[in-house]
Amino acid sequence: IRDLIASETDDWVPVVAPIGVAEDGQTFNVNADTVAGALAGELKAKRMLLLTDVAGVRGADGDIIRQMTVGEASQLIEDGVATGGMIPKLQTAMAAVREGVEAVVILDGRRPHAMLVELFTETGAGTLVKAG
Repeated sequence: IRDLIASETDDWVPVVAPIGVAEDGQTFNVNADTVAGALAGELKAKRMLLLTDVAGVRGADGDIIRQMTVGEASQLIEDGVATGGMIPKLQTAMAAVREGVEAVVILDGRRPHAMLVELFTETGAGTLVKAG
């Protein structure tokens, strides 16, 4: 991460393979969301997009939550509303925001143009997690 930060310019997007290397040279897989969140936090990114196979975070009523704070995300986990694979996504989002990312969006990467909709429309395409 230090090397990426040292070479930072305004016009680049880091693409990183989440492979870890132990001191003895053994390689192992690291959760890609965790790596992306740590990198986004170190870079103080304005926005981080976490792609998944669902439309966003669902509330207790089953509807997609369009925007939430870190505290609200934590409460969803604590209350058992967020389950399964959504828990690590929310944990990554919360950690990234705490480390300085302005907002993290959890959105469906299978949806055509989902990233464009998120970045260039008022309504967005998933669930935005921010400080507050």
